[in-house]
Amino acid sequence: MKFDPEQVTIIIRETAEAEILPRFERLSEGDILEKSPGDLVTIADIEAEKVLSRRLTELLPGSVAIGEEGVAADPATLNLISGDKPVWIIDPVDGTHNFAHSVPCFAVIVCLVHRGKILSGWIHDPIENTTLYAKQGEGAWDYNQQGGERLTLSDAKSIAQMTGSLKRSARHKVQERQLAGEAGLPTIMKRYRCVGREYMDLTRGKFDFASYSGTLKPWDHAAGILIYREAGGVDVMDDQYHIYEVEPRLIKGEVMLAPNEVLLKHLSTLLKA
Repeated sequence: MKFDPEQVTIIIRETAEAEILPRFERLSEGDILEKSPGDLVTIADIEAEKVLSRRLTELLPGSVAIGEEGVAADPATLNLISGDKPVWIIDPVDGTHNFAHSVPCFAVIVCLVHRGKILSGWIHDPIENTTLYAKQGEGAWDYNQQGGERLTLSDAKSIAQMTGSLKRSARHKVQERQLAGEAGLPTIMKRYRCVGREYMDLTRGKFDFASYSGTLKPWDHAAGILIYREAGGVDVMDDQYHIYEVEPRLIKGEVMLAPNEVLLKHLSTLLKA
């Protein structure tokens, strides 16, 4: 399976520059639609997914592409994940709600999978023009205009010194416990409404752990989880000792990520107490 990973980064950046950034803060009313109540799609999502799908499959002959918008139109395309062909999984504009409301917090997410195994992942921040990339077994990297830097998670803190991302209901429960005087709890931040940008900051060490639950869509999580693993982090699904895997369906459950297995277990126990 030969292709140049740097060419994927170039394709993502060029697509963001041509199809996404020119539309940011310039969307008309007709450029924003609702797939379902509260679930937005914009013309930038649609056009960027078309370009990424075409260019990535041209880069790797014999591969196929599925994107968030394509799956919304035809859920059966998810079955390609378990097939024999390499599959590009694309989220053309992660954080569409932010994008549609002129909030500069969105990302492009791409991952390459084969027979359900996550091989490579890219997350691109169009505003800062930076890209996180990882290949299975070869580490995680942070690329900007000056070059690339290998990402390695820093030494672990105590749980009381940590900051994490949890859903709103869990965040409120932690805050209630803190107000009741319980010590040793982490700080819980407000979510970005863009999971791709959260994975970027989590892997860069700007915060320390995260938990995502509900329907774990592969275009949201597969690339980010691989990048985090390759930087040295660990993840677990639903408190069982197996890790997140891409499947030809939309997985429902919870995935937690932390710098090491000891902290992961302690955080899980503490937060569910």
